[in-house]
Amino acid sequence: MEFKPEMGNGVDSWKEVNLIYNSALKEIGTKLEILNDEFQHVHQYNPIEHIKSRIKTPESIVKKLRKNGYESTIPNMVKYVNDIAGIRVICSFTSDIYRIAEMLINQSDIKVISVKDYIKKPKPSGYKSYHLIVTVPIFLSDRIVDAKVEIQIRTVAMDFWASLEHKIHYKFEGNVPEYIKKELVECANIVSALDGRMLLLNEEVQKKCASVADT
Repeated sequence: MEFKPEMGNGVDSWKEVNLIYNSALKEIGTKLEILNDEFQHVHQYNPIEHIKSRIKTPESIVKKLRKNGYESTIPNMVKYVNDIAGIRVICSFTSDIYRIAEMLINQSDIKVISVKDYIKKPKPSGYKSYHLIVTVPIFLSDRIVDAKVEIQIRTVAMDFWASLEHKIHYKFEGNVPEYIKKELVECANIVSALDGRMLLLNEEVQKKCASVADT
């Protein structure tokens, strides 16, 4: 059942939105922790370095609605803003990103709304990450509602780059000088090369350990 906020005063409706989306973050966060624990049990390896979550601020939601030409109402927030609840999963290696995404997508109670692979097809700025918009059921006392969550999965290096880019755009209020944009793209290429080399190095170590164990 699609989540539709109860009609009431603004404060009560916003409290309900917060309740639902915070619950959705808990649901997805728990799923990720269980997957990470299971991977450690089976493979003696944790693909997830850490997890960050947040609820978008009302000011940020209103800004996004206005940008897209929608009236600033709570029903519009729920219907048109897909990233009110956001969770970021930081992995060690690029291969972990696709492994985590696949394990989540295969869960029967998760419905995938959209997938954007900015790793295979980076943004012009150099930004890389794997984005999923999903819904997860929230079991309330009198009903079950589906809440949307945006999941971003990236490596530690990608996350460092994205954090710096965000700070730069905030500093220049979106009007970043061209030479800095070019430098960011070059740094993104270095990050990509580093991720690739670290992945190869890790695979080589795993092969070496496996061959030693077999002897």
